[in-house]
Amino acid sequence: MSEIRDECGIAAVYHLPGKGVSPLCPRQGPEQVSRLMPRMLLDIQNRGQLAAGITSFNPDRKQLIDTYKDVGTVTEVFRLSHRAKADALMREYAGIAAIGHVRYATSGQDDRSCAQPFERHHIKKHKWFSFAFNGQLANYDSLRNRLLADNDNHLARESDTEIIMHALSTALSHEKRPPLVKALSEVAALFDGAYSLVFVDALGDMLVARDPLGIKPLSYAVEGPLFAAASESVALLNIGFATESIKSLLPGHAISICDGRLEIRQFAASPRRAHCFFEWVYFSNVASTLDGRSVYMARKALGEELARMETLSMDNETIVVPVPDTSKAAADAMAYELGVPCLEGLIRNRYSGRTFIEGGESRTQKARTKYTPLREVLEGKRVLLVEDSVVRATTMQVLLERIRSQGLAREIHVRVACPPIISPCFYGIDMSTIGELFAPAFLQGGPLTEEVEGRMAAKIGADSLRYLPVDSVARAIRFEAGELCRACITGNYPTPYGQKLAALAHENHRRGISGRTYETTAVGG
Repeated sequence: MSEIRDECGIAAVYHLPGKGVSPLCPRQGPEQVSRLMPRMLLDIQNRGQLAAGITSFNPDRKQLIDTYKDVGTVTEVFRLSHRAKADALMREYAGIAAIGHVRYATSGQDDRSCAQPFERHHIKKHKWFSFAFNGQLANYDSLRNRLLADNDNHLARESDTEIIMHALSTALSHEKRPPLVKALSEVAALFDGAYSLVFVDALGDMLVARDPLGIKPLSYAVEGPLFAAASESVALLNIGFATESIKSLLPGHAISICDGRLEIRQFAASPRRAHCFFEWVYFSNVASTLDGRSVYMARKALGEELARMETLSMDNETIVVPVPDTSKAAADAMAYELGVPCLEGLIRNRYSGRTFIEGGESRTQKARTKYTPLREVLEGKRVLLVEDSVVRATTMQVLLERIRSQGLAREIHVRVACPPIISPCFYGIDMSTIGELFAPAFLQGGPLTEEVEGRMAAKIGADSLRYLPVDSVARAIRFEAGELCRACITGNYPTPYGQKLAALAHENHRRGISGRTYETTAVGG
């Protein structure tokens, strides 16, 4: 069941009819607005480097909606380093509307069929659709078992993406042509978890939606005839939308474009918010603004929190060094507050990927080549090494060894701009077991103390280790604690099935049962 543990990114673009030509539109004209999609996907490439794809709609093409996807980065999939090939591809998939996706995963990595968007063919235009989503359904097992209880149903993949496709197909069959928002309301009642999704059908109708808790981010913008949406605001900013035009879609709301008319409507009750705090700490592009909160400013505030709790005395031999790249804003702010230099003592290999999402030996091997210590910066120094989070500690252990042996640092004091990760995530981040996490074995369900941090520091080879307290996250992001999903640092989940899976994960850990939580038993019925 490996395909349900992705952290992904989505995008959509549509040139609305009857409103002239947008200055943001490609020079080839509105009928090729799909050319904007690779550019948008590049800006959310941080959310998925394994596969990429698009589906475009063109009413003048026999294949009214057509999907192109493959394993690889956006540049590789869309041949962006070869101008003629990229242009030919964009001509073939030209359209007035398009949706796109970038994907992470831990297995099935060479399987193109696991890439999104997923397209479902049908002779009826409103039932012929393609969609992509970012997130994860916590009640996947329950939905899967329910679906397969009918012998007429079949699933080709162990994926909640396919579950969503079946649910949408069923909802679209209940009327001759049900309104898209009505169909979405029907399927939303079945889902427990996180989902931001984009959808387009062979009628040229589009749907962009965000789950009722707003766990995953989703931004949109409309200027004249051009509409676009993406997991992060930076993708909209960089295709030319003005900052003031870019908004976050409210949780439980959907944007529908039917017969060329755009509407924003609520499709599900949204009694509370549960925005994933990890988006600001780690995942999102530092240039993005999510739900009115700047990623950069949040990370800067986390660094200021680190500075306020620092107990070491500062001297001329003390430097702050960020672990590139997501820690840089926090490290800069911490160093400024402490009055010491912030220097780039580590240079990142831009082509090694994110080890946090890699599995097994691959993660350890990549950790050895991910960063190059600069001896000229580190030698003889007392280093305050700032990291955005410590999940499994694989990279950190290897990195500290290299800083000592190659960088010749005198002391290394690790400062983590995040509280300890103590519980799995079932909403789209690839950490679903207790055993793979670093902190629980030391905390043993108890509080984080200096003694515990001392044992953690010894394990990874640091002179000291300090985490931020849980309350610092809400202060830095400027949300009330109750508006954030902090399940992985508190153990309190915002959905019933998330809580059930967490209980199962902890029970499996106590009993010594290995394997991902989804693979041990079904949660629901």
